[in-house]
Amino acid sequence: MLHHVRPVGILHSCFKEKFAIPRQPQLAPAARGVLELLPPFDTGEAVAGLEQVSHVWLLFLFHQALEDQPRLRVRPPRLGGNRMMGVFATRSTHRPNGIGQSVVKLDKVEPNRLLLSGIDLLDGTPILDIKPYVPYADALPDATNAMAAAPPPLVEVQWSAQGLAQAQREALRLGEPLVELIEQCLAQDPRPAYQTPEPERRYGTQFWDVQVRWHYPTPELIRVLEVVSD
Repeated sequence: MLHHVRPVGILHSCFKEKFAIPRQPQLAPAARGVLELLPPFDTGEAVAGLEQVSHVWLLFLFHQALEDQPRLRVRPPRLGGNRMMGVFATRSTHRPNGIGQSVVKLDKVEPNRLLLSGIDLLDGTPILDIKPYVPYADALPDATNAMAAAPPPLVEVQWSAQGLAQAQREALRLGEPLVELIEQCLAQDPRPAYQTPEPERRYGTQFWDVQVRWHYPTPELIRVLEVVSD
């Protein structure tokens, strides 16, 4: 008999849209969020002792990518988005049961919530379970993955004078490392791998309550144009 699964919490994230979320955790250390624990896990008993841990595994639901028909093969962005691989050979969001996992930094433990950074999860993500990261068991120095042997190459991020001034002002208002967040996320090059950027095309996404807009003067360069609050 299958056991009924229910969330233990909801993640309130800096990422309000899927576009520009890093494709793996820890690629943007400035990406922060708050995991709100749901009853009966919100009294402090369930997190007792967790303050001894620096990182945690989150098991979560890809709540905006759930599909009725399972995919057997997918197109990983890491391979340019034009090569097919078996779904179990990838970390595609198109999972058979919509379940994902991320290891994130645990910044603070409170009775009814966890403060996290280095996240790669969309705002509102249901969290199914929380497990402590165990370095001697979870870090395997001889592990290999030929498809992802190293982090993806970064693109250079430059600022317009207006965009940087706006980002600095919004960072003070939010009390968040917004400039670093924008730089770390955009350096991952969020556009689809198969898409050739056009200099006149404008891209945009939302971090916290701020709209960020940029373009590609060259394929290897991003220039942030403006950062404005809603």
